[in-house]
Amino acid sequence: MLALLLGLDNQAARAQKVVLQAFWWDYWNSNYPNGWANYLADLAPRLKTMGVDAIWIPPTIKNGNQGNGYSPFDNYDLGDKWQKGFLATRMGTKDELLRAVAVLHANGIEVIQDIVLNHNDGAGSSSGAGGQDPAAYDDGTTNRYKNFRYVSYGKPAGDESAADYLSRSGRFSKNWQNFNPNPGNNTTSGDWNAPYFGPDISYYPGSNGLSSNATYNPAQASDYMRTGNRDWLVWYKKQVGFDGVRLDAVKHFPDFASEDFLYNLQSNAGWASGGATMYAVGEWVGSSTQMDQWCTNVNNRSGTFDFSLRNGLYNIVSQGGSFDLGTLPGYQQGTRVVLTNGTYVHRTVPFVNNHDTMRPQLDANGNYIGWNTGSELAPHIDPFDPRLSAAYAAALAMDGSPMLFFEDLFNVGNTSKRYAHSPKSTVDLPTRDDLVNLVWCHQNLHFKDGAYKVRYQAADHLVIERSTKAIIGINDSYATWQNNTVSCDFPAGTVLKDYSGANGTATVTVSGSQTVAINTPPCNGTAASGRRGYSVWAPVNATTGYTRPALTTSQEWELADDLGDRDARSLGQGGQLPAASTATRKAGRIYVASGKAITYNLYPTDATRSLKVDVVNSAGSIVSSLTGTGTLTGSYTVPAEGWYTLQASNASTANPAQRCFVKATYTAPTVVTGAMTGRRDAAALAATPDAPAAEMSVYPNPTSSDRIDLVLQTNREQTVTIRMFDLTGRLVHEQAARLYTGSNELRLSISKPLPSGIYQLAVPEFKISQKVALY
Repeated sequence: MLALLLGLDNQAARAQKVVLQAFWWDYWNSNYPNGWANYLADLAPRLKTMGVDAIWIPPTIKNGNQGNGYSPFDNYDLGDKWQKGFLATRMGTKDELLRAVAVLHANGIEVIQDIVLNHNDGAGSSSGAGGQDPAAYDDGTTNRYKNFRYVSYGKPAGDESAADYLSRSGRFSKNWQNFNPNPGNNTTSGDWNAPYFGPDISYYPGSNGLSSNATYNPAQASDYMRTGNRDWLVWYKKQVGFDGVRLDAVKHFPDFASEDFLYNLQSNAGWASGGATMYAVGEWVGSSTQMDQWCTNVNNRSGTFDFSLRNGLYNIVSQGGSFDLGTLPGYQQGTRVVLTNGTYVHRTVPFVNNHDTMRPQLDANGNYIGWNTGSELAPHIDPFDPRLSAAYAAALAMDGSPMLFFEDLFNVGNTSKRYAHSPKSTVDLPTRDDLVNLVWCHQNLHFKDGAYKVRYQAADHLVIERSTKAIIGINDSYATWQNNTVSCDFPAGTVLKDYSGANGTATVTVSGSQTVAINTPPCNGTAASGRRGYSVWAPVNATTGYTRPALTTSQEWELADDLGDRDARSLGQGGQLPAASTATRKAGRIYVASGKAITYNLYPTDATRSLKVDVVNSAGSIVSSLTGTGTLTGSYTVPAEGWYTLQASNASTANPAQRCFVKATYTAPTVVTGAMTGRRDAAALAATPDAPAAEMSVYPNPTSSDRIDLVLQTNREQTVTIRMFDLTGRLVHEQAARLYTGSNELRLSISKPLPSGIYQLAVPEFKISQKVALY
C-alpha cells in the first residue's frame, strides 16, 4: 500500500537514483551509424566512474522513418525485422540493443526505457501503400492512414504493394477504430482524444473493429488497444530486460490506462516484474497541482518530471541573479516521496533540461548557433550559462531522483565533434566538471539518506541540509560570495569541509547550539576550484567510495509465427517450432563475458512433447544442449567473450507445431573487446558497385502539405540540398541537411502549407528525385 508523504522532516528517503538522459533530440554519431546502443555500451564505463545509477534511453521500437523513436510503428520490432526498407532502428539491431542493456548492467547501471503510448505513426509499406483505410473517420491530420500491418516469421515482406502490406500477419495489427475518432469514441476534443502526433490511440472499451480493406483482418475484442499494449509491455520488459520506464506525454491518454500499464510492469510481468519500487516517471507538462493529481490517479505507481520546480530553476538562469532564490523550494510539486512496502521512494524527478526543452540550432559540426524556441516544451537553459551549476545543485539537493541531461553533463555544443566523437575519449567528449562533482557529492555523501530540510532562504542564498549527511549552499549572485550561519542536525563539534572544493582546505566546526557558518561561491568561477554557485559541506571523515555492484541480465524470447522475421535481410529470429520437423528456430543472441555462466531455460506451451534447446557459439558449434519434456534448465560457462546464440527445436518429427519461450540469464563484459561492429542497412547499397549512392522515399504519399517526411538512405556522409518544385518547375522550397551513413529521417521545414497537387523532390548531389502528392 502507498502512503503519500507531503514532507519528510524526520524521515530519511531512499530508493532514489541519479539518472542520465543518454541522448539528445536528434541524437546521432557517425562512428555508430544507426547504432546508438553500441555507443552507450562504449560510454558505460565512464558513467559508472561518475556514479550514474541509471540511464534513460529513447524509444527502441521500429519507427516508420528510422527516426529518433517518437513515431512508433511496430511494437514488436526492435530492429530484428526487415520492414519499411530497413532493419536497424536508430538504436541499432535487436541484438545490439540487448547487448547494450547487458553491458550497462555489468557496469552497475540500470536502464530506463522510454515508452510512447499515446499514438502510432507511419501506416503503410515503405512507400505508404496499404496504410490508408477509405472507411476511416477523418481526424483532420492523418488522411485516414490507420491500417497497421506488420511483417512476421509467418509473413515476411514481399513487393511492398498495398496487397502485400495488407496481408501481413505480425502481432498487434491495428485498424482505424483503434484510433480517435471512432464509433465508440467519436471525438477529437480534449487531451485524451486529440490526434496531436499521429493517429491517436483510443483506450476506451468500444474502440475496436475491422479494417475495410485489409486481407489479414482478425476480429478484435472490446478494449483492444488497452489489452494489446498491456500484453506488449510485459513482453517488452521480458525481452529487453530494462529496469524502469519513462512514459511519454501521459496527459494525452487516460490515467486509468497508465495505472493499468504500470501495475502490470511492476507486479504482473512474472519473473520480470519490477516491484512496487520500480523506477517510473511520467511526462506531464503542467502545474504542480496537475502533476500531483496524475500521481494520485495512477496510485503513486509513478512520479512526474517536476516541471513546476523547473520553472523556478529556469528563473535562476533567465533572471540573471535577480530571482529570489529563497522562494525556490515553494516551486516543488507536492507528491515527491511515497512510502511503498516500508521503503520511502523518490517519485518526483527534478531536472534542468531535457530533449524537449532544449532544441538548439546547429551548424554542420553540431555547434550551437541559435535556438529553435518554437519547438521547446519549456524554455531552454543554455548549458554554457554560468548559473547552470547552481540550478543543478538545487535539483540534486532537493527531494527526488534527479535527472541529468546529456548536453549538460557532456559538452557537445562547441567542440565541433557532436557527430564524430568517441564516447570513450574525455578529449572528444568532455564533461562539465561542476556537474561531475555534484554527482560525486550526491552519491558519496549519501544526500538522499538524510531528511530534506531547508535551513536558510534569502534572495541570493539557499541552504539545504540532508540531515547529518551534507549541507548544500546555492548562490545565484554572479560575483558575490554568500556567508550565513545556519542550524543543522550535525552534532556539536563536528568538523565540516567543502567537498566542492570551492573553499579549498578550509573547515568549519558545528557550534554547541548546532549552528555552522556556510560559505558559498558566486557563479563567476573565481572560487579556488573554479566552482560556480554552490558549496557542499560534510564531515571531514565522511565515508566515501560510492559504487554499484554489477548486475546480471535476464532476457526472454518468444518463438511464434506472428513474431520475428525470416526475410534474408532480417536477423532471422522467431517462428514457432514447426510440425513434423526437428528444424531449429533461432531465438536470439546474447553477448557474454569470458568465464561467466549462462543459465538458460526453455518453457514449452505443450509440456507433454519433447523439445531441445541449444547454446551455439560464434563458430556455429553447439556448446551446450538439453532435451526433454516440460521446463528445461541448463547452464554453460563460456570460455571466451563473445556472441552466443540460443535456439530451439522439436526433438521428434512426431510433434505438432508449438510456441515456446527461451530465457537466458548471464553477465556481459563491462567493456566490449574490439570494435562495436554490426549489420548495417547501408551495406546493401555499398555491396553493389553500381548501386546508387542514395535512395529516397516519402511517406505517406500522398501526404499533408504541412508535414512532409522523407527518408534518405545513403552509403556516405555528406551535406546535401533538398529542393522541391511545382509542376511548372518553380522552386517552392529548399533546405540543407547533413546526411550520415545509413537511413536519415527528415521533415521539411515548410513555413506555410503549399497548395494541393503534385510536386517533385530532388537531391542534386545524389541525382535522385521523387514525385510527392500533397492534399
